[in-house]
Amino acid sequence: MIVLKFGGTSVQSAEMIDRALDIASSYLDRAPLLVASAMAQTTDSLVAIRDAAGAGREEEARAILAAQRARHVRTLEELVSGERLEATRERLDRLFAELSSLIKGLALLRECTPRSSDAILSIGELLSTAIVAARAEERGIPTELLDSRDFIRTDDRFSAAAPLYEATNRLVRARVKPRPGHLLVAQGFIGRTESGVTSTLGRGGSDFTATILGAALEASEVQIWTDVNGIMTSDPRVVAEARTIERISYGEAAELAYFGAKVVHPSTIQPAIETGIPVLVMNTRDPHGPRTCIVERAEGVGLRAIAGKKGITLIHVSSTRMLNAYGFLSRIFATFEKHRTPVDLIATSEVSVSMTIDNTSGLKGIMADLEEIGRVRVEADLAIICLVGQDLWKEPSFVAEVFTALNDTPIRMISLGSSDINLSLVVPADTLEAAVRALHRGFFDSGG
Repeated sequence: MIVLKFGGTSVQSAEMIDRALDIASSYLDRAPLLVASAMAQTTDSLVAIRDAAGAGREEEARAILAAQRARHVRTLEELVSGERLEATRERLDRLFAELSSLIKGLALLRECTPRSSDAILSIGELLSTAIVAARAEERGIPTELLDSRDFIRTDDRFSAAAPLYEATNRLVRARVKPRPGHLLVAQGFIGRTESGVTSTLGRGGSDFTATILGAALEASEVQIWTDVNGIMTSDPRVVAEARTIERISYGEAAELAYFGAKVVHPSTIQPAIETGIPVLVMNTRDPHGPRTCIVERAEGVGLRAIAGKKGITLIHVSSTRMLNAYGFLSRIFATFEKHRTPVDLIATSEVSVSMTIDNTSGLKGIMADLEEIGRVRVEADLAIICLVGQDLWKEPSFVAEVFTALNDTPIRMISLGSSDINLSLVVPADTLEAAVRALHRGFFDSGG
């Protein structure tokens, strides 16, 4: 069997839904399971509804709800007719009635908990898949609409829930029955806790759902259908000359995803790594065009791609007490654990430690605790450039070429990952795009 995941832009309109179903129907002999995101911009609208209702602005929330209802019903009416139209419209109305009740409750309480937020955000995928499944049936495709909450089990860390794999795998195998000639349709992003409460895997979690299901069902491959021709050598919005990478390793793709390449979600890769399932990244608008295949290990060494990530803060901690001592690093990282703040990069010397973070919500408390260890200095408005490729250290000239390309760019920190697939540089945020273009010219446009 095969898993086909379609992102928000791939189901954003009647035309795109039909494109997605054209693709899915071409795989009917491979027992396809279609996993869909919410229609593009829907999750953003649901976030706006949540925020407005939680702040007591009920009329504003209801106006956004009305616009989303009109959009989804209009799309449905373009695709479906007769009794099927009436039945699916009733399904949508029930979901919008549920959303209306949530708006009323939040507006009265003037508060939105993570649990309530997940209840609201889950509705986008339930709406889109109802329309997709109805259109598939309208086209004569034998179709079964599933509810991912029936088999994706998670912990109760609402808004960023983690799957409980043992329970999920058992439920998926019991309740999801792919078979040739039939199309199964399920929601990405959403799940349910062991106590039965709706949860979400976090923004971008539909990719994660696809590989969770692919791993549980031992799929031959997982296809991620999006709006670009696979994973590219850099962001094409920054580098016009960027080109598609034909094959890339799991590790390289994960590094790129974490450090700014938004084609695949960072967590997507893990279930595929564990089961050896190839993940293909393809363009719904150009189904026969260039695509990327993510595999366990891609052949060849050297630079594969360049990503950039803004919104970085650099924290320096220095103290002469660190010299020939132990325990300082554990105290420093205990501070970040206490404030639930992940560290992206780290560089150390005998008397100092430098770290980058992209979540500054706990920065004030972090600084206060670190000042008990040593002198603390913070630099904001920075960015990370991530250069990813196999065995970068095996090319002796690689680092020299990087610095040659960036001879006009101030570099605040350097980190060569222990995996040997990631060289990361911290630079001022306002230099990021020019630096990425310079690196791309130096390594790709010149044939390097």
